[in-house]
Amino acid sequence: MNIDIAEGKWKQLKGEVKNRWGKLTDDELNQVEGRSERLVGLLQERYGLEREQAEKEIEFLLR
Repeated sequence: MNIDIAEGKWKQLKGEVKNRWGKLTDDELNQVEGRSERLVGLLQERYGLEREQAEKEIEFLLR
């Protein structure tokens, strides 16, 4: 499933991401730059999620 995040929309979503996943730092979120693969990796690292679950979490946020 393709869950690419547009860079323009990323600025709007960043606040929601921070609220949902508070362990992620501002610096980490700035490095993500709207790239879903980077966000998936951070969620896996910080929250111990499997790749598929991290992708589902991001997809849910985008709805």
